[in-house]
Amino acid sequence: MKVHTDFLVIGTGIAGLSFALKVADHGRVLLISKTTLTETATKYAQGGIAAVMYNPDSYEKHICDTMNAGSYLNNEEVVRLVVTNSTERIKELIEWGAQFDKTKTGEYALGREGGHSENRVLHHKDSTGNEIERALYEKVRSHPNIEIWEDSFSIEIITQHHLGENVTRHRDDIACYGAYVLRKNNKITTVLSKITLLATGGVGNVYQTTTNPRMATGDGIAMVYRAKGSVKDMEFIQFHPTALYNPKESPSFLITEALRGFGAVLKDIRGNEFMHKYDVRKSLAPRDIVARAIDKEMKTSGDEYVMLDCRHLDHNELIEEFPGIFAKCLSIGIDIRKDMIPVSPAAHYLCGGIETNIWAQTTIHNLYATGECAWTGLHGANRLASNSLLEAVVFSHRAAEHALEAIKNVDFCQKVPNWNAEGMVLNEEMVLITQSLKEVQQIMSSYVGIVRSNLRLDRALSRLEIIHKETETLYDKSILSRQICELRNLINIAYLIIKQALQRHESIGLHYSLDYSEKKGHKK
Repeated sequence: MKVHTDFLVIGTGIAGLSFALKVADHGRVLLISKTTLTETATKYAQGGIAAVMYNPDSYEKHICDTMNAGSYLNNEEVVRLVVTNSTERIKELIEWGAQFDKTKTGEYALGREGGHSENRVLHHKDSTGNEIERALYEKVRSHPNIEIWEDSFSIEIITQHHLGENVTRHRDDIACYGAYVLRKNNKITTVLSKITLLATGGVGNVYQTTTNPRMATGDGIAMVYRAKGSVKDMEFIQFHPTALYNPKESPSFLITEALRGFGAVLKDIRGNEFMHKYDVRKSLAPRDIVARAIDKEMKTSGDEYVMLDCRHLDHNELIEEFPGIFAKCLSIGIDIRKDMIPVSPAAHYLCGGIETNIWAQTTIHNLYATGECAWTGLHGANRLASNSLLEAVVFSHRAAEHALEAIKNVDFCQKVPNWNAEGMVLNEEMVLITQSLKEVQQIMSSYVGIVRSNLRLDRALSRLEIIHKETETLYDKSILSRQICELRNLINIAYLIIKQALQRHESIGLHYSLDYSEKKGHKK
């Protein structure tokens, strides 16, 4: 079965929905969600969205903070582009219906997080992403030109490879014609599109412990990699320092950095502060520094977690500002007014991804990427807190502007064949998939975590190669399911992280190796 659409959008977080709204008045839009429209990483973003709103803040301060957090591996042109567009994009979100907290005087209440020199984080209590998703969801649902496919999984983007043409890696003539999509009826639909946007989110589930929702399996990045597109800086995996330590729960519940911005302090389980040993900014140092500090404290002491102390803060203000965290902790017997919160690092955000230019174009024609799956050059070696939602809306806006011009010169490729499922059999050994997934996650958590070494990375690569071969054999003969496709994608993601980590011969930002002395990024 073949379906035609002008714009194919794979992913329904802030990146996908904002792009869809911007192009929907100019053509048909098909939105693909692998679960439900609102079950996205955006929904779980607690802290907020960074933007310059009032004095004494300035674009230059925000630019400096972003560059410093990224160890100056950032693309400064991109940093300036994103930051100077921040105020306009925030106003647009507000016009679309997103509501951010205000002070009693009517100004927006701006929080402060690690690495920021000023208060510039707009928020909606401690559920900012959910509020933004709500506003976008309501507008998308009501637009007549937007069709939504939920419970649908994108297997592959369609390129010349599917036409039987032999295309070598990084050739300039690779183009995207749409995607093969596995529907909830287990039928594979050929979706032909003039323009395709990948907004498929992150890769957190390549690790055992992550704050990411279960669908964060790197699907878009893996599809682009298999299509010979460029993928960059995958070694820079940000571990959030403070996920709630609750081993029975997956994904891990995030304890937002905004809580430390509010005054919470990191301590060991005996109640001693320790961040002063690692950075003058103490608990408000950038995430890579805080995560490594906690990791070292845990390894030195043998403890499985450290503590976040809120007990000294005003109780009424604490509950008013962080109702979700208060309720969650209370549900497992922790009263944050009287008890310290047990926390430990968890895989949280990918700073690398599908390489894009300043218009969100990938190295594959007619294919754009925005949000966490994209490498734009903004984050460098480490993302500054609350820059991710901002990056998504800025680049989805630019992608829409470019795509609306580009589509005038694009037509459907009618030579695309339907998916060939002949000879495939139903895989009745689900344990093969679930066990391989556990092995991949264990390999990555043990050898490719916060602290790495060439020995660990080499061992991870050799272990992963065995699982890769087994999975490809199973994939080639099985009737496709979301589970086996996600496993295959995660194996691709793990490979990219390991290979690009081995190619980085320095310790910088989120890539910390025992084999190399730490390099501090400096302004050029």
